[in-house]
Amino acid sequence: MKEYFVYIMTNKSRTLYTGVTGDIEGRVFQHKHKHGSIFTSKYKINILVYYESFSNILDAITREKQIKGWLRVKKIALIESMNPNCEDLSADRY
Repeated sequence: MKEYFVYIMTNKSRTLYTGVTGDIEGRVFQHKHKHGSIFTSKYKINILVYYESFSNILDAITREKQIKGWLRVKKIALIESMNPNCEDLSADRY
């Protein structure tokens, strides 16, 4: 079964970026090596702080849009619910 992911990444300045992908490891690798979007490359977004998995791409896209519509404080509360110290969840992989 294919998995899809909604994820939030940040940088040292705590700029937040929310995305959706069918390959979380590959996408995080791209961000870490500045091959992601122009925005993530410009702001050096390279710290994975949150993710959720879905079996349906439409559910993942809906969730991504929902999170993108939230205020920053609500996004931070979501991140801290899974990752209270905002550690890089991908640090041991790259």
